[in-house]
Amino acid sequence: MPGKIFLQDIGQRHYKEVWDYQEKLLQQSIQIKQQQQLPQNYLLFTEHYPVYTLGKNGKPVHILIDEAERIAKSIEYFHINRGGDITFHGIGQLVGYPIFDLDQFKTDLGWYLRSLEEVIILTIAEYGLEGKRSAGETGVWLEPGIKGAERKICAMGIRCSRWITMHGFALNINTDLSYFKYIVPCGIQDKQVTSIEKELGYAVSMDEVKEKIKRNFEKVFDTSFA
Repeated sequence: MPGKIFLQDIGQRHYKEVWDYQEKLLQQSIQIKQQQQLPQNYLLFTEHYPVYTLGKNGKPVHILIDEAERIAKSIEYFHINRGGDITFHGIGQLVGYPIFDLDQFKTDLGWYLRSLEEVIILTIAEYGLEGKRSAGETGVWLEPGIKGAERKICAMGIRCSRWITMHGFALNINTDLSYFKYIVPCGIQDKQVTSIEKELGYAVSMDEVKEKIKRNFEKVFDTSFA
């Protein structure tokens, strides 16, 4: 049985502050494992102030505005150590960062990513949205098999060290989607980005979505919150 998950809802934060905090938790977990003990599993919930993040193998050309324009729009930028390409984080988007010891679950990154996707698929299904996977692409999509209708609702990118995870998912709930116009989201051309609000036609409660995600984490990862 995996260890319990400790939830930390840290509210609206600048990206770098939370990135540093994740790194701190990851290093603490690695040290605990080296002492032959079980580290705690954390799930951080946050909303970031506007920021573009580029994965370690991402392409800077997927940022479509220059630095001066980006700064004028008060959008931060970081080239970071997760997988994936370019994405946007902003207010109204729920970002979840699991700092999980996969030795307590399953040491398989493919399984882990599919499990994160399943949490989101189950969550948006509660709003009548049919989330699906897109072959060869991470994250959760709506209508990925219909050319011209494909739209991404949740981006994902992770890092793993000694089977401890960091980074995670970004679910568009009531997100201002105009920020995505200035990038090629996830490096994928000619596909749209959407949100729960856009699909339903009205804003939904962030707290309500968080509760649903917590329940679905318990179901998919066969664990519970502390």
